[in-house]
Amino acid sequence: MSAQILSGTEVARTVRAEVAERVAALAERGISVGLATIMAGNDPGSEIYVRGKHRAAEAAGMLSFDVHLPESVSQETVEATIVALNADDQVDGMIVQLPLPDGLDGNRAMELIDPAKDADGLHPHNLGLLLLDRPGPRPATPTGIMRILEHYDIDVAGKLAVVVGRSFLVGRPLAMMLSAKGVDATAVQAHSRTQDLIEHTRRADILVAAVGRPQMFDADAIKPGAVVIDVGINRTDDGLVGDVDFESAAEVAQAITPVPGGVGPMTIASLLANTVAAAERKAETAG
Repeated sequence: MSAQILSGTEVARTVRAEVAERVAALAERGISVGLATIMAGNDPGSEIYVRGKHRAAEAAGMLSFDVHLPESVSQETVEATIVALNADDQVDGMIVQLPLPDGLDGNRAMELIDPAKDADGLHPHNLGLLLLDRPGPRPATPTGIMRILEHYDIDVAGKLAVVVGRSFLVGRPLAMMLSAKGVDATAVQAHSRTQDLIEHTRRADILVAAVGRPQMFDADAIKPGAVVIDVGINRTDDGLVGDVDFESAAEVAQAITPVPGGVGPMTIASLLANTVAAAERKAETAG
């Protein structure tokens, strides 16, 4: 194995320490920082993820509000819960854990969140700010990826970045962030139905795999010396694997994120950073 390992666990530790310092600075001014999550139902994966968010928030010195609604909850109750948290001055950042149970409208729930409290950075208002290259909360996972690239001094300016995946959670916002002024990569938005997809990935200086298919990309799909960012988290009989065949890819790539321990830890760290930034903006507005 020759590739440098890009440890998201290491970078997340740095980000969370920075967040804790910012939370402490606000506390010295008598200002608390609060993160709330809303989860409906009992999806095991979501429960693990939400617990991780609250442990990280509390470790950073934040107040942590865990709202767990039953599987049978109505859309009206979900919406009323969001409205109440919007009005709660102790809550600076809020997350609706998706997916919601069948029959509930997750998009409607997301749109009800106060954009200023959008810890995920996925409210349509904030995605619009991203498109316009204006300040605002940024989507957590793409932000985490950008921080990994920055942490390891990976210069993306002028490079060809192929982002395979077009979800509003990762692929689409990340392509915009990579191609933004001051970052200056040439971003190609590809997906599982792109014609001659592997021909595109073989040209990529930076390959981002975010399609949710286990080990879809092996060494033959990767340009020698490329940087590979694996966003996939796929549960298999052999455990968690990414969208990239790590062992073969690591033989040709310059650098690669592992699964687990790569992009995943950065998502929670970015949620915390969005939350403390929201508290700082509120404090500035209040004078």
